[in-house]
Amino acid sequence: MTESPLRSVRLWQPEIEWEHREDGSLLVWQKGKLDAYPVRMSDKIHEWAGKTPDVTWMAERGPDGDWQRTSYAEMLAAVRAIGQYLLDLGLSTERPLVILSANSVAHGLMALGAQYVGIPSAAIAPAYALASGEYGKLESVRDQITPGAVFAEDTTPFLPAIEAVFPGLPLLGKAGPGLALDWAALLATPVTEAVDAANAATGPDTVAKFLFTSGTTGSPKAVTQTQRMMCANMEQMTECYAFLRDEPPVILDWAPWNHVAAGNLVFNATIYNGGTFYIDGGRPTPKMMPETIRNLREVGTNWYFNVPFGYEMLVEAMENDLELAKAFFGKLQFKYYAGAAMAAHTWAALEKLAIKATGQRVQLGTGLGATETAPFAIFNTDPDAAPGNLGVPAKEVILKLVPVEGKWEVRVKGPNVTPGYWRNPKLTAEAFDEEGFYCLGDALKFADPDDPSKGFFFDGRVAENFKLSTGTWVGVGALRAKLTDALGGYARDAVIVGEGEDSLGALLVPFRPAIEKLVPGGEGMADAELFTHPTLRAELATRLKAYNATATGSSLRVPRVMMLVEPLDLQKGEVTDKGSVNQRAVRAQRADLVAALYAGDARVIESGKG
Repeated sequence: MTESPLRSVRLWQPEIEWEHREDGSLLVWQKGKLDAYPVRMSDKIHEWAGKTPDVTWMAERGPDGDWQRTSYAEMLAAVRAIGQYLLDLGLSTERPLVILSANSVAHGLMALGAQYVGIPSAAIAPAYALASGEYGKLESVRDQITPGAVFAEDTTPFLPAIEAVFPGLPLLGKAGPGLALDWAALLATPVTEAVDAANAATGPDTVAKFLFTSGTTGSPKAVTQTQRMMCANMEQMTECYAFLRDEPPVILDWAPWNHVAAGNLVFNATIYNGGTFYIDGGRPTPKMMPETIRNLREVGTNWYFNVPFGYEMLVEAMENDLELAKAFFGKLQFKYYAGAAMAAHTWAALEKLAIKATGQRVQLGTGLGATETAPFAIFNTDPDAAPGNLGVPAKEVILKLVPVEGKWEVRVKGPNVTPGYWRNPKLTAEAFDEEGFYCLGDALKFADPDDPSKGFFFDGRVAENFKLSTGTWVGVGALRAKLTDALGGYARDAVIVGEGEDSLGALLVPFRPAIEKLVPGGEGMADAELFTHPTLRAELATRLKAYNATATGSSLRVPRVMMLVEPLDLQKGEVTDKGSVNQRAVRAQRADLVAALYAGDARVIESGKG
């Protein structure tokens, strides 16, 4: 497949330098400086509303199924009116705006309207407010940022949470009971000089928004996002995807804006480069994937993001529909993923489908970042790099690698790094080392130990790794990627267990579409029947045996696995709404299943024994 031509696309050409230090650490950076970037994101709104006022900024499906479009000129007018109204409400950095509902044009306008006049917003995972009376995480959010108003596009499903957690706050939205003002009236708010003054007062250190960590390791943490962080990150990202300077992005995306990848990188990339954002009402689930497929047939996206699970479902669809593959790859310049490791078979399938549809390979890349890095920090655009290579630091990002227990812990410093956690100096101090580098909590390994310019591979979360009873360290991140790949797509992730034991095990997160194809009549089966079916057990046992035959040492060999029948629980911190799995949370919440793996339980699948 590598003999097929690679679609030509303008990307960065990084020159990497590094320094070995006497304390054993290593610094890695990209030569050169960023071009000038604005001091506030709203400067880009003004730029494109002036240059291309009629170009669509954002589009979403209306009740009739057609795309409803908002131009840059319309966006600017709405943002200024919303900003005025929020100023009139007395909102401020100390009393920000909370956004509870999912992605929508109105959601985007509210966030930008607040930001325009120096008022932060905080988009919260809707599930926190739809949890049947369990509002612990939502209460933690409230207590950290003390909001002054709440937005929900349709207030109806959110009213119980709003009444319980945000009583008395002004309620804004487009539909539903309790609204302080009709949506049309809000957009018609007369704009005064106060809006211009407030916008002019914003600058690099102005807090633009709060993004909350997923809360998978406890209460969500409010990560401060400044204008400097976002603007520098957009220049870093655009310097990497250089083609966006010539060809504005056309984006179709479903990922929630309460996460940094979508809420900062994808959302802001559109504004920074004068592009168009189509809100994808689908998601990578069996029920909602058809909507994504419908949208991909209509929107010729040139820059596409998804999580590995989303790509797996897209591959399933395109393998049975060449016209869909042609539509997806037709104008695509670059595709990328984040949030989890991608199985090698998914990577290969995407490349094969691109060649079949277009006769060309379309580059796929990934990187490493965090909510605290805005997120673009390390990225790979080398078409010859092995799958999973995270690449090299963005311009003006310094990568610091510190040897810890046989691994390289990664830390970063740059203009895109957060000043800290809101109103939490203790947590902030703990997150940075003595030189001011932010500690990601991840470990990396070199693609080439003698040449940092060749990039790095993810080597696990430092906090996820554990020791067997023999004292052998287990690198969870690398192992789960190897195992899920070896299992051929029947598991979309694996929770590695065995701390204090003499051998490993794994709880497998099933990928239902692939399992349905394997098991006769699988489409009509309930999860409990399908995920424990003898046909699946036999297939997994065979694949597990083949994997273990090549695994070297107890830190890689997995003698036993079990399929999870009950889905992972977001409220218990086992998974995020983006689908990322938290290893330690699952091990803690499913302690009975971990024990069953080592007790000869009938549900256990052993290597070579179906």
